[in-house]
Amino acid sequence: MKRLYYPKSQVIIGGFGLVLLFAFTGRVQLFGQEIQKQDNVKMEKVSYAGWPNCIMLTNGQVELIATTDVGPRIVRFGYVGGQNLFKEYKDQMGKTGGNQWRIYGGHRLWHCPEDHKRTYYPDNSKITYEWDGKSLKLSQPVETTTGIAKEIEVTLDARSSRVKVLHRLINHNQWDIESSPWALTAMAPTGRIILPQEPYRPHPDYLLAARPLVLWHFTDMSDPRWTWGEKYIQLRQDLTAKTKEKVGLLNKQGWGAYYLNGQLFVKRYPYNPDATYPDYGCNTETFTDGDMLEFETLGPLAKIPAKGGKVEHVEVWYLFKAELGEGESEIDKKVLPLIKKTSCS
Repeated sequence: MKRLYYPKSQVIIGGFGLVLLFAFTGRVQLFGQEIQKQDNVKMEKVSYAGWPNCIMLTNGQVELIATTDVGPRIVRFGYVGGQNLFKEYKDQMGKTGGNQWRIYGGHRLWHCPEDHKRTYYPDNSKITYEWDGKSLKLSQPVETTTGIAKEIEVTLDARSSRVKVLHRLINHNQWDIESSPWALTAMAPTGRIILPQEPYRPHPDYLLAARPLVLWHFTDMSDPRWTWGEKYIQLRQDLTAKTKEKVGLLNKQGWGAYYLNGQLFVKRYPYNPDATYPDYGCNTETFTDGDMLEFETLGPLAKIPAKGGKVEHVEVWYLFKAELGEGESEIDKKVLPLIKKTSCS
C-alpha cells in the first residue's frame, strides 16, 4: 500500500475499487491502511523516512510520528503537512541494527548521569508498541549492558496541540540503582531556545542564591550564539558553527520554548523543590553544534528498586504559531500569554 498526499482532498481506494473523495486535512490514504480513532485522535501505521514500521498519531491539527524499527524514538512533531520541529539526520534515516549508537534525531530517552559506556547504549533494534485508543506506549527491550528498559508513553489531546510524554526507566537488575530519566529532543536547525530567568529580586532584600547555572568544560559564555538577558537565556542554533555549547540550570518556572520559522514549541515539566537533580542540580539542559540544538529536561535523581522498580518523568508539549523577534519585550508580549495557556499536568 502506498501513501499519497494531495493539497485539499482525501482519496480512499478500496480493494474492491470503491473510491471516496471528500475534503479533509489534505491527506490521501489507500483503503486498508490500519487506522484507529478515539476522541478525534487517529492512530495509523505509516512508513516514514525510510523506516517502514512507524506509528502516526494525529488529531487533524498536529501530527506525531514514532518509529518502531528502532528506539524508542519520536521522529516527527509538527502541524499536519507543516515543518518537522525535530531534527532529522538524513544520512541515518531508515538505518537499523549494528552496535554503534546513532543520534537519528527526534526525541529520545536516556538515563543520567552521562557516561560513555552506560548512556550510549545503541537503540538500533525493533521495539514493541501498545495502543489503547488513548495513549501510545513504546517499549524497548532490556539493555543488555545496564539492565534498564526504557518506555515512552504518548497521549495526544483530541482538540489541541497538547501532547503528554511520559518517560519511564525500569530496573531489571537484581540490585537497586540510582539514576535519573533524561528526555532529549534534537530540534530542527536555525531556531533558538528560550529559557526563563528567575524573577528579579532586589539587593539587599533577597540575599540567597536563586538557582544553579552549570557550565561544561567546553562552554564559552562569550559565544555569540548566547544571549544572556535580564529575563531570559537564549541560545541560537547556527549551521556554520564549528564548536559545541552546553549549559544546564535548575528551571523553577517549569517551561522552556524553541522558536523556528513562525512556530513555537513549548515544553512544560515539573520542578520538585525537595528533589536532588543531576549535574549539580539541573532539571534543564541545552546543547548545540553545527547540526541541531537539543532541548533537554531531567527528572530527579532517585533510587530505582531492583527487579522491576520504576521511575518516571513527564513533559507536556505544545505547539503555537507566532512571529517572534529576539528582544525580551517581544518574548514578554508574545510568549508569556501562550505559556499561561499551558500547564505541567
